[in-house]
Order: sequence, then structure tokens, then C-alpha cells
Amino acid sequence: VLDPVETLCSISTPRETILHLLRTSTRPLTPSQLQEASEETSRLNSEYQKIPPNFVNPSELDIPGRALKDRYKTILPNPETRVCLRNPAAEEAGETERYINANYIKGYNGVPSAYIATQGPMLNTVHDFWEMVWQERSTTIVMITKLKEKKEKCELYWPEKEGSYGRFELRVAIVKECDGYTIRDIIIQVGSESRQVRHYWYSTWPDHQTPDCTGPLLRLVADVEEHRQSHPSLGTTIVHCSAGIGRTGCFIASSIGCLQLKHTSKADVLGIVCKLRLDRGGMIQTSEQYQFLYLTLAQYSRQLVNTDCGSESPVPVPVQTGSTTGEMR
Repeated sequence: VLDPVETLCSISTPRETILHLLRTSTRPLTPSQLQEASEETSRLNSEYQKIPPNFVNPSELDIPGRALKDRYKTILPNPETRVCLRNPAAEEAGETERYINANYIKGYNGVPSAYIATQGPMLNTVHDFWEMVWQERSTTIVMITKLKEKKEKCELYWPEKEGSYGRFELRVAIVKECDGYTIRDIIIQVGSESRQVRHYWYSTWPDHQTPDCTGPLLRLVADVEEHRQSHPSLGTTIVHCSAGIGRTGCFIASSIGCLQLKHTSKADVLGIVCKLRLDRGGMIQTSEQYQFLYLTLAQYSRQLVNTDCGSESPVPVPVQTGSTTGEMR
């Protein structure tokens, strides 16, 4: 029997109540409960629809020139966790900060600033994106969108081989094709200082749908986590799709959920999504994405059981949650 959802109710509540709900709503499930829940489409849709989105009112961001740097006018960074860019060039120009549509996101066990969720760079924000990578000492970037999906979703922000982006010189050192995604090791140089960034590009997530199976996402999550664990001193992991809330939210939520299952043998999808929305409004953009998250973690829990039993991980199970409604960002 599945545990009841705790402290969740309608989104039509005062601001303080919404924040309280996002902080306290929880539904931790064992692997068997997770398997059962992942098949209850109607209940998951109802659960998802009751989660407050916590979107930002534009009046909360009184920043000159901000609108020119937002890919979508309704997808804005929550002020409390917003990434603020600071650099010598901005200070010389009399600016205290430069705006970027990005938020710090807490990780597993509430680790602060484990991730940054951001929109896909635009032509006029590519330099800002690399400023953020440099400022946060990020050495991992996860991109989950094509450059174009009927219309532009993300500006190409790295060179084929070498290129200049503002004060940054970039050089692609290695390109490796994996099953469902591509890895690039990029060298960033400013003056005499250089750093290496690993760029993961998951370009096979279909437009307006969820993936046909959980395999590529789980492999990407495992690959990124292995890279993070082998470099414990690394900075914040930057994740983006187009708007920075849909597919970005799925990746971060899957990463946190996998760690929960690995360390506690339970996953709290509801609690994860609520906490993500505290940091960036609208994370997990559709009910289909929410169900796909349950399916992904249910599949991971099966892999853990098979691994514990000494057998190989099973072939990823195809899922039937593809949707042709709503824009997947």
C-alpha cells in the first residue's frame, strides 16, 4: 500500500502557505512502492497538478536590461537563489553585477549550490554563460536540448575546435560519442590561467515528448555523478535545456533520486520536485515529465536490486509516456 501524500493541497493559497507546502510536502517510497506508483498515471497527474509552481512575478526582478537576456518572458530566476555575475569588467563599467537567468539548486541531502539550473544561452548571453562557468569554477556542464527544435532552443556556445568568447579563449580537446549523448572536454583560458570543463550534450530527448526509454538518461546521470565523485573539489555542475526548468529539472531530480535510492533505499519524487521549485520555479514542466521521473527512478531501483544480486543491470524498459502536447523545454 502506498503511503499517503503529506501536506499537499491546492496551489490557490497565500504565498507563505505555498512556500510551506514546498518545504514540507513529502512522499518517500520504497522500490516496490515506487514501481507501483509509476504505473498510476491518473494519481501522478493529480499529484503533479497540486504542486505549487512558484513562478516569479517580473516585478520581483527590477534589473535594467533584464528582459533582453530572458529566452522566455515568463521563465524567470527566483530572486532568493539567483546567480549574480560579478567580474572586473562590470565593476569598471560601474555595475555591481551582471544578470543571468540562472539559479543555484540544492542537491542530495540539501547540499547547497550543488547545481546551477539555467536557460540555454542566447546570442547576447553566451559571454555571460562563460562568465558564470568561470566565476563558479564549474567543470561540468550538462546540456539537454538540441540547438533547434522547430525554432531556436539554444545558441551554439562552444567552438568546433577553437574560438574566442569575450575574454575567454576556448579549445575543444576531446570529443567522445556515447550512447545517447556526446562528451566534450573544453579548455577555457583567461590570460595565463586555464581550466578544463567536461561538457555533456544529451541531444536525443525528443521535442514535445519524453524519451522512449529511461536508459540514456540513467547512463548520463551515472556518468556525470562518476565524474563528480572522481573530482570532489569540482565546482557547481551547470545544467541547462532551453528554458532551464523542464528537461533540466528531470536531470537534476533524477540525479537526486538515484542518490536517495542508493543511500536510503527510498525515493521521494514529490519532495524532490517541491524542493527544486523552491530554488527555481516551474521545475519539471509537465505531468508527462513527472511520470517519466517516476519511471526513471523505478527502473534505477530495479538496477540496484539486480546489482546487489550480482547480476547485470537489466535492459532499460521502454516507457509509454510520450506526449505531443505542451512545449518541452
